[in-house]
Amino acid sequence: MKALGIDIGSITTKVVVLDNSAIAASSVVDSGDEAEVGATLAISQALGQTEVNLDGKYYVVSTGARGKSISLNKQHKSITSCLARGIHHLFPSARMGIDIGAETSVVYKLNEHGKLKDWANHDKCAAGTGVFVKQMAKLMQISMEEMSRLSLKAKSRPEISGTCAVFAESEVISHVHRDPPTPMADIAAGIYYSIVSRLMALCKRVGIEKEVVVTGGVALNAGLIKILEEELGFEVLVPDMPQSVAALGAAIIAQEQIEKGKN
Repeated sequence: MKALGIDIGSITTKVVVLDNSAIAASSVVDSGDEAEVGATLAISQALGQTEVNLDGKYYVVSTGARGKSISLNKQHKSITSCLARGIHHLFPSARMGIDIGAETSVVYKLNEHGKLKDWANHDKCAAGTGVFVKQMAKLMQISMEEMSRLSLKAKSRPEISGTCAVFAESEVISHVHRDPPTPMADIAAGIYYSIVSRLMALCKRVGIEKEVVVTGGVALNAGLIKILEEELGFEVLVPDMPQSVAALGAAIIAQEQIEKGKN
C-alpha cells in the first residue's frame, strides 16, 4: 500500500504520493468549484490514470480548507500539522515555518520530531495572502512574476496598508495615478513589505526561531522573500515545490498509518 496526501485549498489542490517514504508522484491542479472533482483530477494526474481507482492500494490523508469534504480520504489532518511534518521531512533542522496561502497565512513552530508546538494565523482579511498578491498584480496590470522581478529594482517602499485589503487597493491606485506616478518597482516592494509586516507580527507572537522555512505558492516570489529576509535578519529556506509541502506532510502521516497496519 502506498501513502497519498492531498491538500485541497480554495484555489489549488496538491497531491503527493509516497512509496516507502520516497516521493513517487505529485501534481497541482486548480481546485474548481467542487472539492471532490478537483481531488479526483489531482489524484488521476499524479497516478497517471484517466480514472481514479485506488482499489485499496493507497491510504489517503487529506488536509486544507476543503479537505474534509472529499470521500476518498481515510483521515483529515489540520494544515498546520501537515505543514510541520512536511518541512521536517525536507529540512530536519527547521524549527519554524511560515506558510502564505491563498486566503490565510500561518506561522508555526515545530520540535525536533516534526510535531507542531505553537502557531498563529490571520484569516479575517485577504491582506497578506496569495489572493491579495494576485489582486494587487492585476491592479497594476502586470503578472505576479513581473511584480516579483520589478520589486527587486525598488529604490524605496511607499506605505501600503498592511491591515486591510480594501485600503491597500485604494493606496495602490493612488500611487499609480499620481503625478508623477510612483515607480512600479517601488509600489511592488511596498505591497510585499505590507505582507511581510503582517507576517512579522505573527512571527513575534510565537517567537522567532531558526531555521525558518517559507511555504505556499507566494514563496515563489523572490521579491517578497528578499524583504522577509531583510526583516528577519537572516536567510530563509524555500522548498523546490513550496505549494505542495502540506500534501507531503499528509502523505507522511498516511505512511505512518500504513506502518501501523491501518488500511
